[in-house]
Amino acid sequence: MDEHHLLEKRSIEFIPENERYGGTKRLFSIWFSSNMQVTALLVGALGVLAGLNVFWGIIAVIIGTGIGSVFMAAHSAQGPHLGIPQMIQSRAQFGVFGAGVPLAIIVISYILFTAANGVVMRSSIQAAIPMPDDLAIILFGAVTLVIAFVGYELIHKIGVYMSIASGLLFLAVTFLALTHHYAPGTWTPTAKGFNLPGFVLGVTQTASWSIGFAPYVADYSRYLPSKVKTSSTFWYSYWGQAAGAGLVMILGAILATYLPNIVNDPGRSVAQLFGYGRWIAYLVIILGVLEINVLNIYSCYMSVTTIFTGFHGIKTISRTAKFWIMALMAAIATVIAVATQYNFNAYFGDILTAQIYFIVPWTAVNLCDFYAVRFGKYSVPDIYDEAGQYGKWNKPTLLICLLTVLAEIPFMDLSFYVGPVAKIFGCDVTVLISFFLPAILYYLANRKIIGRAPVRSQLTFAEVE
Repeated sequence: MDEHHLLEKRSIEFIPENERYGGTKRLFSIWFSSNMQVTALLVGALGVLAGLNVFWGIIAVIIGTGIGSVFMAAHSAQGPHLGIPQMIQSRAQFGVFGAGVPLAIIVISYILFTAANGVVMRSSIQAAIPMPDDLAIILFGAVTLVIAFVGYELIHKIGVYMSIASGLLFLAVTFLALTHHYAPGTWTPTAKGFNLPGFVLGVTQTASWSIGFAPYVADYSRYLPSKVKTSSTFWYSYWGQAAGAGLVMILGAILATYLPNIVNDPGRSVAQLFGYGRWIAYLVIILGVLEINVLNIYSCYMSVTTIFTGFHGIKTISRTAKFWIMALMAAIATVIAVATQYNFNAYFGDILTAQIYFIVPWTAVNLCDFYAVRFGKYSVPDIYDEAGQYGKWNKPTLLICLLTVLAEIPFMDLSFYVGPVAKIFGCDVTVLISFFLPAILYYLANRKIIGRAPVRSQLTFAEVE
C-alpha cells in the first residue's frame, strides 16, 4: 500500500511483503489515542461507583488494565508475523468454517459497543449542535461509517493527531481533578473504602475493556514488515493500551467521587469543567469516541467477511461490498443505540461483563495455539482453503469453548442473572476459569502437534525474530 494513499485496497487477504510499511511506534499512538476517550473514563468510574474509595479504585484499574493489555498485545504481535486480519487466523484453531462461531460472537460484541458509544456521545453532540436524541445518534453512526470505509491509513493518521489532542484534554482534566477538595479517607487504603465485590468488578471490567481489543488488534499491525521484532510489536501495543486506558480510567475513578452524572453523561460531565472552553472540549471528546467507534466498525466488517468468505472460498472483497457490509453493521448498531438509550447503565455493564464469558475463551485458545502449540508456524494458504490442513470444522476446539461457557454459568453475574457461585462470592468470578480452562484443554487436545511445522508455510516464527 502507498503510505500516502488513504483509500485502502486490501481487505481480508494476505498482505504481500512489498506492500508492508511503517514502524511499530505507530501502534503506540493508535492504541493510546483509542483509549483517550470518555467511554474508558466511564469504565474506570465503575469500581468507585460500586463502593470503592479512590485508592482502591485506582488499584483495581492498574491490575485490570495490566492484565488485559497483556492479552491485547500478544494478539497484536501476530499481525506482522502472518500479515492477515486477526480473526481469519482463528481458522487455524477452529477450522475454516468453524471460525464463524467465535466470529459471530465478536461481531455481536462490537455492534453492541458501537451502539453504546453512540449513546454515550448523544448529549455531547447535542451540546455542540442542538438536535433530537435519535438524530444525534444517527449522525454519529454516519460519520463513523465514512471514516471506517476509507480504512487503515486514515485510521492510523487520526490516531496520531488524537493522541495529542486527547492527551492535552485529559491532562487539563487531571489538573482540575487534583485541585478539587476531597473528603478524608478518599486517597488512603482504608478498610472502609474497600469491598470485595466492588474491587472484583473494577478489576474485571477494566481488564475486559482491554481484552475487548484482542479480536481486532492485529488488523492494525498486519501491514508492518514481517521483519519487525515480535517484542517491539508487543511492547508498543502494550504500553499504548495500558497507558491510554490506565490513565483515563484512573481519572474516571477520581472524577466519580464528585461528578455523580459521569455514568449517565460522561462527555457533558467533563466538558462542563472548562466553562467557556467547553466547546473545544466537546469537539475533542466526540472525536475521541468516534475513533474507537471506527475501529469497531472496521473490524466488525473484517469479521463478517471472514465468516462468509470461509463458506464461499473468496479471498478478496470489492470496495462496493465493503461499503454495504459496513453500512449494515453501522445501521444495526444505530438502531440498537436508539432503542436502548434510556436504559443504558445496565446495558453497558452487561456488555463489559459478557465479553469475559465469550471473548476470553477464544483468546485463550488463539494464544495457546500461537505461542505454545504451533509457535507461530502456520500455512497462510491453508487458512484460506477449506480443503487445507486446518479443515472445515475443528470440532474438539468448538467443544472446548462450549464446555468453557457452560462451566462459566454458575459464576456469572449480570443485571438479569446471578449464578449460584457468584451469589456466594458476592461478585462475578468467571475469570477464574474463562482463560485457564480452555487453554489447558486446548493444549492437552493438541499436544501431538506441538512445534510441528505446517506442510506449506508462508512465514515462520523464527523469521520474524
